[in-house]
Amino acid sequence: MHDIKVGEKYEVYIDNMAHEGQGVGRIEGVAVFVEGALTGERVVAQIDKISKNYVIGHVVEILEKSRDRVKPLCPHAYKCGGCSLQHLSYEGQLKYKTQKVKDNLERIGKVYTKVQDTIGMEKPQRYRNKAQFPVGMVEGKAVTGFYAPRSHDIVPVESCMIQHEISDEIARIVRNWIRKYNISVYDEKTGKGLIRHIVTRVAFKTGEVMAVIVINGRDIPYKKQLIDALKEEIRGLKSIVININTKKTNVIMGEENITIYGSNNIIDYIIDTKFEISPLSFFQVNPVQTEVLYGKALEYADLKGEETVIDVYCGIGTISLLAAKKAGFVYGIEAVHQAVEDAKRNAYINDIKNVEFISGDAEKVMPELADKGVKADVVIMDPPRKGCDTPVLEAIIKMNPKKIVYVSCNPSTLARDLRYLEDYGYKTIEVQPVDMFPYTYHVESVALVLPSTF
Repeated sequence: MHDIKVGEKYEVYIDNMAHEGQGVGRIEGVAVFVEGALTGERVVAQIDKISKNYVIGHVVEILEKSRDRVKPLCPHAYKCGGCSLQHLSYEGQLKYKTQKVKDNLERIGKVYTKVQDTIGMEKPQRYRNKAQFPVGMVEGKAVTGFYAPRSHDIVPVESCMIQHEISDEIARIVRNWIRKYNISVYDEKTGKGLIRHIVTRVAFKTGEVMAVIVINGRDIPYKKQLIDALKEEIRGLKSIVININTKKTNVIMGEENITIYGSNNIIDYIIDTKFEISPLSFFQVNPVQTEVLYGKALEYADLKGEETVIDVYCGIGTISLLAAKKAGFVYGIEAVHQAVEDAKRNAYINDIKNVEFISGDAEKVMPELADKGVKADVVIMDPPRKGCDTPVLEAIIKMNPKKIVYVSCNPSTLARDLRYLEDYGYKTIEVQPVDMFPYTYHVESVALVLPSTF
């Protein structure tokens, strides 16, 4: 095999970057993933872990530096697990993401198509409308922050450059309230303590703000003092909610919410459509780029007003409702029952009637619709990270749509699913990556897929 040892240092030339943004090179012919290294760099890497076919290490010295290397904007860059690409220029991040989509399509899916340049943001900071801060004790003091990479150790963060400023403010106010009134914070190891997480949501278009305190219990002490402090300092505050999570779990929120101030939800817009967001609703976290992403999906769908559209994995109905304004009729399918309720409510508040939301697993609902003789002109899908289940793809092929628009948050499952569609008579025309999560390794894309006979 090889005689690479943990703790030893090796000189490595980095010729590529991996899925999570690590540099990739070879030591004695063995692949090495180097945390913190960039393509084109020559580095000294210290080995942290040895697996059968590869080794993992981190940079200790940079001998030749990439032109795209920059000094991180955030002081917590190397400690916090939130952003893994702070050391790569924004231009470099966009190039990396385009390349990643291309590589995945070609290597995993053998799909050769036009991949456009990733659409970036003019201002790639402070773009998130939702923050989830774990609360814990560090050196005897209650802190809020984010988890260190691959661990549940909290890195105290006072200001996060990818969250909206208001989220930082809310965390600060709650943190001060915890310290002032000596309120217990949750300890994952013992399962004791009250305050678990602070979750914030800021509607970018309407300015409405929601603060959620996740607790291991049913109520909080000094409630009035907390409400008063938030009301006094937070502009646009519309809702304060206690979320009850008494389970020993790393799922952040429980099922039950108690509104202690204001309304149960806040309102935001995507393009020209209004959405109600409750503490548990899924809502895209980068509102600026969501409009770019969905705008691209609608441009590919190119609806003329008569079409029947099926939106698979429709969530709270975001794409369905935008499409309904331009289509004949839209069916939205979603497994999470609460999301379907939200979707129906969103259709109602926008007075959109040519849409039907169906609660159930796509792999069951799709074949049922096909058997009922529902013919989809356009199928739009935005599946979770694991991509589409084969029965869903089978049902789509059976329906024989004139157009498929695939929105993906994971290029490797996109590649696999496009391969399947291409094997059954479709062709990927082009793919447009969109940078929804600057400074992280994630990339969203939209693919236009047409029957290969067109």
